[in-house]
Order: sequence, then C-alpha cells, then structure tokens
Amino acid sequence: MSTEHLSQKTRLRVVLLSIGAGILILGLKFYAYSVSHSAALLSDAIESVVNVLAAIFALGAVIFADKPADREHPYGHGKIEHFSAVFEGGLISLAAVIIAWEAVDTLWHGAKLENLGLGLGLNFIAGLLNGLLGFFLVRMGRHQRSKAIEADGHHVLSDFWTTLGIAAGLIMVWITGLRWLDPLMALAVSGLLAYTGFKLVRSSSQALLDMEDPELLASLIAIINRTRPVDIIAIHELRTMRSGRYTHVDIHMVLPEFYPIVKAHDLAETFGRSIIQEASLEGELHTHVDPCQRSWCRRCGVAPCPVRQEAPAEDSSITLDAATSPGEI
Repeated sequence: MSTEHLSQKTRLRVVLLSIGAGILILGLKFYAYSVSHSAALLSDAIESVVNVLAAIFALGAVIFADKPADREHPYGHGKIEHFSAVFEGGLISLAAVIIAWEAVDTLWHGAKLENLGLGLGLNFIAGLLNGLLGFFLVRMGRHQRSKAIEADGHHVLSDFWTTLGIAAGLIMVWITGLRWLDPLMALAVSGLLAYTGFKLVRSSSQALLDMEDPELLASLIAIINRTRPVDIIAIHELRTMRSGRYTHVDIHMVLPEFYPIVKAHDLAETFGRSIIQEASLEGELHTHVDPCQRSWCRRCGVAPCPVRQEAPAEDSSITLDAATSPGEI
C-alpha cells in the first residue's frame, strides 16, 4: 500500500474521530444547559454545534482534496480545504450572532439558573474532552498538511478555552449569587467567537487568493543558500502557491551560458528536486533556465570559465528580495 494512500486513510480517520467526539461533547453540553438553564452554558453548546457541522464539512473537503490533478484542475483539488476553513469561519461568526441574541434576551428577561453545580461539572468534562480533541486535530492537521483538519482543531481549542473561562465565571455566579453575570459571560463568548471567525476567514481567504507565505519563502531561501552548487549562479522570480497540502514552486535559475542544454536541464531539475526534499514539501518545483549572458561574472564561482569578463568579487549569497524579484535577464 502506498504512503499516499495511508496518508489519505489517516486523514479520513482523524475527521471521523472529530465528528464522533464532537457529537458526544455536544450532547454533554446541551444536557449541562438543560439542567442549569444557563445562558453561558447555552452559548458553549451552540459553539459545539458549529464544531460538529464544521467537522462534517471538513470530511467532504478532505475526500475531495485527495482527488488527483486532472485536465480541468491541473494543480489538484487541495484548495477545497481553504473553502472548508472559510465555511467554518462563517459558521463561527453565525454562532456569535445567535449567542449574542440569546444573551441579550436573557439579560432583558432575567436569568433563571438551576442545578448550576451539576451543569458546571458536566460542562467541565465536555471541555476537557474538547481540549484533548483540539490538540490532537491541530497536531494531525500540521503533520498531514491538511488546512481543513488544522482549522477544525484551532476552533475546537478555542471552544476549550471558552469552556474554561465560562467555568471560572459561573463559579463566581454560584458563589456570589449575581445571576446577571451569566448572560454577560455569554456576550463575552460571542465577542471571542466573532474575532475567531474573522481571523479564520481572513487567513483562508488570503490562501485562496494565493498570497505568498513569508515563512515558506524564507525556508526555501535558506535551503537554496545551503545546498546550491556553484553552477547555480543566481535565482529570481521565485513563486509559491499552496493547494491544500500540495505546494507548487516556480523558480528561474541562472546558469553558465556555455553549458549544453542537456547539462543545464539536468542540473536545474536535480537541484529543484533536492529543494523539495530538503523542505519536506509534498508538491513540485518547476524550473526555468536562464543563461548568464556574462552579466553575473562578479558573483560567479564557476571555474574554468571560457567567457568570464570579470573576476569574482561579490558575495554570492541569495537574498529574499533578489530571489523574488523579476530577473535582470
């Protein structure tokens, strides 16, 4: 069985686990609300509804993202995972609106709390399960290079921290008897969710618009400077695009103009594959070879060189600005 197939099965199992655990946690939280009638616990339960819906959507995204590239989708189907993350961000924002509405209604009509200790205990157990699930999903999402799974994990973790905050606040309500604090905590949860949803939609939208990843570019430049042979005189027009867990890299390489076509091609292809391997990327690198045209002599260490016009006199290290700029050739 191929490594790719094993990876796909792992991603599916992770998402199915997220759905199953989410349903269990959702049941616990709604039961906690039903015995306590706490607006804060209701807000926590509503957020868990979003967790389950997002996990179900992530399942579809993971399945679709694993389809191989075809004629209509030459770069694969991985970007569906960013759509999944945008969808989850929208659900989180919708939950924030619903929670705010319920909290204002409770403030207006007054909170009617019952069995708060039991409700707190049940919700705290659900919160601990959420924390374990969230850390697991984020870890697996990064390991499997799945934006949908990682986004789901971040949302579940935000739910975990929300649960802890609600628990601390309701303990104060329990001790002081100030019931109006309950809907105020629900409003605070609403604001936190709105901010979380906004960040998730913004980051995923940037990925859909193929915004460059500064960390990835810096990593590639470091690898290039560490591993490039002396024949790679310079690079420019370095571009990256991510489609789910796949990364596509375009790069122009400046090589000695007197190299035969076959030698130049093989050198560029071999170096390109080594970059992908060193960066531990799942993807591809497309190279374009440019002849030096005797304009890079001061930075070139190739010897012997039959066309050299100047002796090497400059640092040949490649900077991020030079690598991403349009070429001089």
